[in-house]
Amino acid sequence: MEEPAGERVSHDLLGSKTTGESESLTTVLVAFVVNILIALAKSFAAVLTGSASILAEAAHSWADAGNEVFLLIANRRSSRPPDDLHPLGHGREAYVWSLFAALGLFVAGAAVSITHGIQSLVTPEPADDFVIGYVVLAVSFVLEGISFLQSTRQARAEARTLERDLIEHVLATSDPTLRAVFAEDAAALSGLVIAAAGLFAHQLTGSSIPDAVGSILVGVLLAYVALLLINRNRRFLVGQEADPRVRAAALQALLDAPEVARVTYLRLEIVGPRMISVIGDVDLTGDDSESHVAVRLRALEAKISASPAVAGAVLSLSAPDEPALEP
Repeated sequence: MEEPAGERVSHDLLGSKTTGESESLTTVLVAFVVNILIALAKSFAAVLTGSASILAEAAHSWADAGNEVFLLIANRRSSRPPDDLHPLGHGREAYVWSLFAALGLFVAGAAVSITHGIQSLVTPEPADDFVIGYVVLAVSFVLEGISFLQSTRQARAEARTLERDLIEHVLATSDPTLRAVFAEDAAALSGLVIAAAGLFAHQLTGSSIPDAVGSILVGVLLAYVALLLINRNRRFLVGQEADPRVRAAALQALLDAPEVARVTYLRLEIVGPRMISVIGDVDLTGDDSESHVAVRLRALEAKISASPAVAGAVLSLSAPDEPALEP
């Protein structure tokens, strides 16, 4: 049996929705467990050492752990099936809850780190037990690396399918949980390096200024990542067109369908992680009566909507004078 047009787009370009959701859930759970362990370790080290940059990193990890809760909610609520009030499903909820997570990173991570760094510059405090700080930072780096490898593995597999490089896919993917975990883990690894440098400079010079500057730099890094994530979620919430490669494949799949003579309009809008809605104008083959054409049009919509990656399809008839789209 010939594979439906929408199904081919799903398999070849959007990936398996079920597999993608499962991978995203695993990625978030790994990040959540890792961040809880790291936050506890960093908090312990911050109390013993008095290091401003380690305290900033502790705030960062607690913020990340809290954010993973939002991402778990996003993953769960966005996968709910369509209902009468939400005919295209609840996919956009993923962007709402991921937006909350990004705001949490900005407030609980960036603002706290910068504020504490400034306070440490105004009222310097000595630090000690540097070895404990180094050990905790090293262990944290290993644990963050495990979470980062999981998100990288998922992102790289999806990027390969869409013929994107890794960073391009992370920025463009419709899965906000993958983007959030990847960005937070990358920021965490960079922040650990900054914190270690600040702690070492504090030990070397006996001055707490480098440590305080490290705290501020960690905060600035988190603010940049948070604003990046906020902007990406905003763009998906207001409505974003699917990747041009997905659109080209969908157009070709429609033209390959025996019922379709030409396509004059096609819009694919992302309505959730790995979910699109399809709106188009088509000219059907043959010269049927109006009632028969309507039945064929509804049947074509149903065939497209059968794909797990298509939330809904709405097709209209093309006007005779409208130019055909070229694949």
